[in-house]
Amino acid sequence: MMKVSARQWFRQGHPWVWLNAGAVAISMTMVFGLLGFIAVKGVSHFWPKSLVEFDYTTPEGKVEPILGEFLDRETVSAERLRQTHVALASKVEFVERVQVKVGNRDVTGRDFRWVLNDYITAPRYPEQATVFERREWGNFYGYPIGILENGQPIPASPEDVWPMLSERLARALALHDSIRTIEVSEIGRVNYEIEKWRLKRKAHELNHTYTAERQAEFAAQQARFDTEYKTLQAQLRTLYQEIKRDALVVETVDGQQKVLEVGRLVRAYQPNNMSGWAKALLYVERLREFVFDEPREANTEGGVFPAIFGTVTMVMVMSIIVTPFGVVAAIYLREYATQGPLTRAIRIAVNNLAGVPSIVYGVFGLGFFVYAIGGSIDQVFYQESLPSPMFGTPGLLWAALTLALLTVPVVIVATEEGLARIPRAVREGSLALGATKAETLWRVVLPMASPAIMTGLILAIARAAGEVAPLMLVGVVKLAPNLPMDFNAPFIHLERKFMHLGFHIYDVGFQSPNVEAARPLVYATAFLLVAVIAVLNLSAVMVRNRLRERYKSLEH
Repeated sequence: MMKVSARQWFRQGHPWVWLNAGAVAISMTMVFGLLGFIAVKGVSHFWPKSLVEFDYTTPEGKVEPILGEFLDRETVSAERLRQTHVALASKVEFVERVQVKVGNRDVTGRDFRWVLNDYITAPRYPEQATVFERREWGNFYGYPIGILENGQPIPASPEDVWPMLSERLARALALHDSIRTIEVSEIGRVNYEIEKWRLKRKAHELNHTYTAERQAEFAAQQARFDTEYKTLQAQLRTLYQEIKRDALVVETVDGQQKVLEVGRLVRAYQPNNMSGWAKALLYVERLREFVFDEPREANTEGGVFPAIFGTVTMVMVMSIIVTPFGVVAAIYLREYATQGPLTRAIRIAVNNLAGVPSIVYGVFGLGFFVYAIGGSIDQVFYQESLPSPMFGTPGLLWAALTLALLTVPVVIVATEEGLARIPRAVREGSLALGATKAETLWRVVLPMASPAIMTGLILAIARAAGEVAPLMLVGVVKLAPNLPMDFNAPFIHLERKFMHLGFHIYDVGFQSPNVEAARPLVYATAFLLVAVIAVLNLSAVMVRNRLRERYKSLEH
């Protein structure tokens, strides 16, 4: 075997190959490490943790019983803790402390507490310790000791309380679903119809066509709506009375008693008395709730489905808008425009647009799309809705248009590169067979350039789905009462505001009133956003690969 000298080894470029490979390996390790960290921190939050009860003797000698979940451990400087624990020994330099989720915020005033590990005594895991997930005020930890029905205690032994609670909780959840259906679907539909007829009446008044015949028609419609609304309200009152029937008496670890309405509970479980299979089923249920339910408790509890729906819908609308505009612009620049100083200046401008900060696009979208175009649309077509704007306010359409403007340079550049790679002989062959230039572009060139177009669309989706700053100005909100799509005509409501996973992360992480409770949801939502972007991109990649295989033979 021939021996290669160090000089030859350098001259052949081997060090740069190894350096490049090492850089790629480090980058991949960092990316997957970050994703793994986010996934572990977020997804592990939904696993039902054991409840530990222990006696905590403070450095000052006060003994307190505590019941909760161990969440985190850290070693801190003793000097830092002496501001609150003046009795710490002066010779101690570092202490280990444990974060415990104690819940019961409406009783103790806080959800979380840090305790010193060395002062924890007699830890135990009682089987009857119960986690009560509530619709308000977060979790409650304690021991169920009695059942109330219409305010009266039901005679039952301590062993019978838990089966009775399970039965009544299932009943309350079914009633809550019925209430939710009436409030959102039925009453929402009636309110939508009432508003639609109100706008029709105002339009007739503005046009001076509100005749006596129309007055009678609108009066009949209003009477029908009033009757239907009163019927639904009566059903709601009945359901609310039924859901308030049952209550639960719970004893806290320090002996206090608290009455919890069963109708305000989401679930109750005893983690110390559950098998691994039961915990796995509960874990799947809590994950399902996170993905498919609506948020509650200032977005620190519940799910993120409206944010997922809003993100995907906005990306889809943006893709429908940006693709034709980007492709048409690229075709003009590559196939029709005279290649001179003006065309080069346009290309430079397109490339520079890709480097403009996204918040600038948000300001432009707010001023041009929302106030100029949207306000004009309201003045011409929706005068009856004024002074409440229909399109002259931030919404899904303007957010999609703003992000389309943000990402159109990516689509233009990728499409131009795809058009440039198509051999000239292919175009000439098509023209020689009698096809016009337009037919050649539509039937030959564009199909062969479709993989490049899909590449540009993939890059556009990847950038648009994660943008937050411009969306804060043109349509995204903390909590949207209605989805952009529903069963009320015209079914797709592009004028509505919407929720977005990226903004949800910002809101939960930095605007939440309960930061400690929101932190795991920040990780979970971030991981979900990455997953949504990955699914969107993989779908586009699969389409691109099929197109590439289909037209590969034509490129050679």
